[in-house]
Amino acid sequence: MLCELRIKNLALIEALELNFEQPGSGAGSLVVMTGETGAGKSVMLRAIHLLSGRRASVEWIRSGESNCEVEALFEIDSHHWRLLERLEEGGFGGNTKLIIRRVLSANGRSRFYVNGSLATGKLVGELAVELLNVASQHDQQRLLQTGVHLDLLDTIGDLQGQKKAYTEHYRQWQEKKAEMAVLLQEEQEKEQRLDLLRFQLGEIHAASLQPQEDDALVVEKKRLKNGQSLMELCRESHYLLSGTLMDELSQLRQNVIQIATLDDTADKLAEEISDYTFKAEDLVQELRNYQGSLESNPVRLEHIHERLDLLSQLKRKYGETLEQIFEFVASGEEELQHLENMEREMNALAAEVAALEEEVFVLGSKLSSMRRKTAIAMEGAMVDELASLSFNRPIFEVNFAAPDMSREGALAVAGPDGWDTVEFFFSANPGEAARPLAKIASGGELSRLLLAIKCLLAKKDMVETVIFDEVDTGIGGEAAEAVARKIQELAGHHQVFCITHLPQIAARGGLHLEVVKSVQGERTRTDVKVLGKEERVVELVRMLAGDSATEQTEAWARDLLGKRMKRSSLRD
Repeated sequence: MLCELRIKNLALIEALELNFEQPGSGAGSLVVMTGETGAGKSVMLRAIHLLSGRRASVEWIRSGESNCEVEALFEIDSHHWRLLERLEEGGFGGNTKLIIRRVLSANGRSRFYVNGSLATGKLVGELAVELLNVASQHDQQRLLQTGVHLDLLDTIGDLQGQKKAYTEHYRQWQEKKAEMAVLLQEEQEKEQRLDLLRFQLGEIHAASLQPQEDDALVVEKKRLKNGQSLMELCRESHYLLSGTLMDELSQLRQNVIQIATLDDTADKLAEEISDYTFKAEDLVQELRNYQGSLESNPVRLEHIHERLDLLSQLKRKYGETLEQIFEFVASGEEELQHLENMEREMNALAAEVAALEEEVFVLGSKLSSMRRKTAIAMEGAMVDELASLSFNRPIFEVNFAAPDMSREGALAVAGPDGWDTVEFFFSANPGEAARPLAKIASGGELSRLLLAIKCLLAKKDMVETVIFDEVDTGIGGEAAEAVARKIQELAGHHQVFCITHLPQIAARGGLHLEVVKSVQGERTRTDVKVLGKEERVVELVRMLAGDSATEQTEAWARDLLGKRMKRSSLRD
């Protein structure tokens, strides 16, 4: 349940702190909020909107301030053990006290906190769904959308688990069907693709490519092209190195060896000079070997030219480098194998599609059957709820767009939620046939319908706090009293907040909050105050008659409050 709400710099509110843990305002209680039109009763909804992780406008920040803050304290009941486990796993503690805080800055950025630690807006939104349920005039309009009706039916019937299982299999079925469609398309183009791949791979394999072959050929081509010049330079170099220079080096080696025998300190010098002379003799041999390897081979040179041309042609077709051509071969062989094995793959995939299709049909059939059973139960429960809301012999029907379909027909129209299309029909007047909700003109009738559905949902819903935002619009007289009774009935097992303009509802609140707008200095501000008994009488008088209040109006207001007190004492 929502225990405390703190607001700072939100719209016209400078600072506000509300404590709902007052006598008679705990779980299973009714908190009402009233006030003049334009006073700012929407503050509660705007604060809840912020705490739900939804998008917010910087225009909500009080003029002249850099940010606004909203903070709420919740008491989590023990039956919310999954929520408690999730908080503990997320590092937010396992305490049944939960604090959610949001700071909205003027630059549009938001910071979220859960039990004092930074959190994501997504997490906060998921927590809020578990803690709060809001019913507003917007929900009345959504009730006219037939797409919402199936979700309501599934929620009332506790069918979300069955629908989830069906949806998972349906999506797998669709994915495999899409893969099958791709294979069928490939099958139509297979022979043409096979011919092309075999030609391309055959052309490459026939070339017998070797890694880095092109680089080696370029080097060899340059050597052969300059063969004559290289041989002439080698002959001249060999002559220079192997002539009198070798004799002189030999004499030099003998001299330094003799020096070393006469002077021990020259040993190292003699050794180094000797090494150089031997190295020179080795170089002469290496030069001779290199000269012997040189050739002038026009035939080989022409072959290299042809080979490089072939490699260039292959590069233009299959890759800029030999490495890319090898990659093309690898992927081409993989695709070739895939195409050659396509028939086997298609048979295996077809079997998988058939098995998933059967599972989808079985799960969808069970889901559809349970929906029809739920629809019958919902129709009876709604009639009872509507009768308690001052409808005389109402009719409520859950109409399915088509009767039970054949396997082929069902699978042909199946979607992620199944193949059922439902629409709620309603008649408020005896003798009149039920019609679609979209054709109901009365806002008061729609308000009571929404309240009846919310009451059914509340019996299935784990959410402890329900907020009604002026869902009593268009209601008066006996219907207003019936709606007040129903909301108080709901408050018997839920914490209910009701923003209302009906005195019949306001009088039944265990805690009455009044929203007041005032001007202090040059600033307008909104405050919320808890009303005492006499203050409640004054507020009820305003709601009943405005400026036209009489003694009878005050007596009526006191009578409404007296009835609430009497009902409370009877319950006690």
